[in-house]
Amino acid sequence: MTVFSPKDRFRKTWNLVNQYFRPTDPQDSKGKKQPPSTGEKPHTPMWKRKPVILTAGVLVVLAAAGIGGTGYVQANTVDYYNVYKDGNMVGSVSDPTEVDQLIKQQTEEVKKSNPNLNMVLDAGEITYSGESGFKAEPATEETLSKLKGLLTSHAEGVELVIDGKVAGIVKDQETADAILNRVQSKYAPQLAANKKSAEVTTLSYSKAAAEKKKTEASNGKKLTGVKFVEEVKTDAVATDPAKIMDANELYLKLVKGSVKPTKYTVQKGDCVGCIADKFNISEQVIYDNNGWIEQDMIKEGDVLDLTVLQPELTVKTEERATETISYEAPVEIRKSDAMKLGESRVLTEGKSGKKTLTYRIVKQNGKVVTEELVDSQVVVKPVAEVVLRGTKVILGEGTGHFASPVSGWSLSSKFGKRWGRMHKGIDMTGGKTIMAADNGVVEFVGQKTGYGNVVIINHKNGYKTLYGHLRSFSVKNGQILEKGDKLGIMGSTGESTGVHLHFEITKSGVLQNPLKYL
Repeated sequence: MTVFSPKDRFRKTWNLVNQYFRPTDPQDSKGKKQPPSTGEKPHTPMWKRKPVILTAGVLVVLAAAGIGGTGYVQANTVDYYNVYKDGNMVGSVSDPTEVDQLIKQQTEEVKKSNPNLNMVLDAGEITYSGESGFKAEPATEETLSKLKGLLTSHAEGVELVIDGKVAGIVKDQETADAILNRVQSKYAPQLAANKKSAEVTTLSYSKAAAEKKKTEASNGKKLTGVKFVEEVKTDAVATDPAKIMDANELYLKLVKGSVKPTKYTVQKGDCVGCIADKFNISEQVIYDNNGWIEQDMIKEGDVLDLTVLQPELTVKTEERATETISYEAPVEIRKSDAMKLGESRVLTEGKSGKKTLTYRIVKQNGKVVTEELVDSQVVVKPVAEVVLRGTKVILGEGTGHFASPVSGWSLSSKFGKRWGRMHKGIDMTGGKTIMAADNGVVEFVGQKTGYGNVVIINHKNGYKTLYGHLRSFSVKNGQILEKGDKLGIMGSTGESTGVHLHFEITKSGVLQNPLKYL
């Protein structure tokens, strides 16, 4: 390729010719012509001399040819542009707009190849340098083809990072947020319900509806907190479009995770709660996987299925559950020494009371981890039943008012359905000395299946109380006890999940919720 540049030799040639053809008469200091001196021959112009004439003619012809050549070169000079990508020369093109058109076309093709993703063409830094050349022929097609081969592309996505490990990549932040919200909503449905209700504007007020809402709030569960146990982050990332995951695919990976079958052979001294703690799982998992377990009864050599899903994410929820229960009216006994032993007469009919119990329940991925009684409020006070009874030779008769058998007690497990089974009493922790809840006669001292060391007191008024899992007892059959008398020490005998008292109340043979009486 020939590069054209200006030709100064033509100007020099012209000046030379002009010098030869100009007259050379002598001049004075003011520039005026001086006449020739006497005897001096007149000066002959150089162009009149024959050799000079020939030379001048040749020069004139050459000058004319030079002037004509300059116009020819200029007419055939081509402007073009060298193209550089990231500082490296690719080739040349006639017009930069041709490169711009290629970039635009490739950008559209990249987006069409993955229409649902945010695709970016990696064109790098494209620069140009203008050039000119005589009859230059820029290699436009070759340059565009080469440049096209140098172009790459990538997808812009958002990676979900759990405890420093990338769980997956989705197309954008909105998708990542939606997946995380969906995972939380799986174990906290109130999240989705609250979000939906927030989108509805209430235009009218209904007193009945408000009262209904208030009742539901006082007799149900309220979500008070939800969060991930693991550290969860999202980061923008450039990636191969093939690595972008479908939203549902990533969601299933997060909630299902991997399953690792686990079997465990019960060892001497094991209990359900101990095994759950050892494997860091919920007791509910053990009961769900091993339906043959009844009343916490497991023995050495039993094989337990502890298989549990290991999801990528753990959703921890905290709920405040409330329930309103009716509880029996206390019985006020008025003694009469005029009445024989065993005789009684109701003076005033009793009326049951109502109270609201509030529990704090912590779950992980829907499995109960802890439950705690945090509040008890009397809604309707009961009316005591007044009974007149004879006192002749009657010992060990209860008052109908029960005191806590454990000082400074707290509830570790409530009465009722637990892990799909009936829990016949309540579990209590606190002071280790176990006391009689009311006056009565010791009916049973010994061991019962599942309860370990147990004491049963007959209160001679239709009520009986049971005290289970005792480490030791200090009473005997037939012994008369008064309310508050020591009967044993708290322990973990039998099928127990730890040191606590299992406390039951029956009335005429029917199980009662002890919380109604305490």
